[in-house]
This record gives sequence, C-alpha cells and structure tokens, in this order.
Amino acid sequence: MRIGLLTDTHLPSTIRHLWDEVKIAFAGVDLILHGGDIVTPRVLDWLEEIAPTLAARGNNDSGWGDPRVQDIQWLDFAGWRLALIHDMEPEERPIASLKQCHLRGEHADIIVTGHTHFERLDYRDGVVQINTGSPTHPHLWSTRLGTVGLLDLAPGKITARVIKLGETPGLANPGAELFFDLETHLNRTP
Repeated sequence: MRIGLLTDTHLPSTIRHLWDEVKIAFAGVDLILHGGDIVTPRVLDWLEEIAPTLAARGNNDSGWGDPRVQDIQWLDFAGWRLALIHDMEPEERPIASLKQCHLRGEHADIIVTGHTHFERLDYRDGVVQINTGSPTHPHLWSTRLGTVGLLDLAPGKITARVIKLGETPGLANPGAELFFDLETHLNRTP
C-alpha cells in the first residue's frame, strides 16, 4: 500500500487549491493522510480527487466538522499500526513519553505528525516517526512550494520518504528530502 502524507497546508487566501506538484507526487497512491491544519474542507475535497483522504484535526481546524477528520486517526495496514495526530511537540522526546502523553499510552509502529512545518523522519525505539513539514509554508516561511511524504507499507517492510515539491520562482524551498527503509535498516550488519 502506498500512502501520500502531508500536513499544515494552511491554505492561504492567495491560492484556491494546493499545488499541482502535490497531485504529481501523489499519483498512484492508495490513500492520503493529512496531519492537520487543513484550514478548509475544500483541501480534503481536492485531495479526494487523487485518493481517499483522512486527516487529523489541527489547532487551526476549528469551526467546521468533517467525518474524514478526527483528533487521532488509528489505522492498520499490512500488519503495521499507524497513528496520525497533529501535534506531539517537542517531537524529540522519548517515544514512550510521546505515546503516553499524546496516544493514551497506546502502541503505534508508525507515528505521523505535523504542526512544526519542519520535516522529520526517525526510527527510534521500534517506531517510525514522520513529519512531512508543509507543502505550502515550509519551515514557516512565506507561501511557496514545500514538502510532502510517501509511505509504502507491506508485511515486514516500511519505506518512508519526504520529498521536495520543487522550487517556487524566486523563493527557495528550504525543505529537506529524507528517506528511511525499515527492511534495510534491520538487515544492516554492524
């Protein structure tokens, strides 16, 4: 299963929908997960044109409801348990602390977050932790092309990547491309 990941779209009034680069990056995905700060349901509608979409509620998602949005989304795919939640700051705390504080102590093999607008892809204490940054406001800079993620899941295999959407003319994309393959990581010789 291939999942498109994004967060913190904060769709500004200067643009009507997300960049076409998001559609290109998400071509062929089976599902899209939005990590919150959607701001308007039309973002989810636009993403649904690509693939079914679920989202975590962000701190800027009040005043409207949508059945696709929950505070925490719990999903099971190919033997992996995934938690999608908007904010787990500070993200560098021990995984056990993050689970206790934000996930009611429940186990997740993969935790997808947002809120910071900065990319993160870690494997700590048996958990893959992903924050894809923002496709529209990377690193809290002005509106410009940023980053999204792709997550491939199969039994015994997790591959995750954060990808840059390109460059906006005259505005650098500060995002970083990140990659992690659990199968390779576990089979490395010390």
